[in-house]
Amino acid sequence: MGIDNLKIGELAQLANVTKRTVDYYTNLGLLQARRSSSNYRYYTEDELERLRLIVEYKRNKYSLEEIKAFLLKREQEETEVEQARHELTCKLTHINQELKEVISFLEKNKHNKPMLNQHVSHESVTLIQSLTALFLV
Repeated sequence: MGIDNLKIGELAQLANVTKRTVDYYTNLGLLQARRSSSNYRYYTEDELERLRLIVEYKRNKYSLEEIKAFLLKREQEETEVEQARHELTCKLTHINQELKEVISFLEKNKHNKPMLNQHVSHESVTLIQSLTALFLV
């Protein structure tokens, strides 16, 4: 049995709480379980860590409402970070493609170097070299 298939009793034991506590937190929406075809609840390692976090906050006298609000805010922040990471990855992919096109153009036109020198400033060349070093994989 893997850590992603913890039954309620196993989860409770690993977190040093009762099965009733796990059941209560699940009913409140603090924990998520997937149901098997035979209606057993199974918990993941993420839920174990979440339960341990809940227990720690309870130990520090936070109410379940405060804990739920904190966990919700944490999930929202994680979602925002993931969205920002995705947007950045897309932008970097786009920049990488543009750099490849510029490099391809420059390589095809090496024989026209005097003409290129007239149309491409020293700053542009420096920028292209810097971006190439940073983003080309």
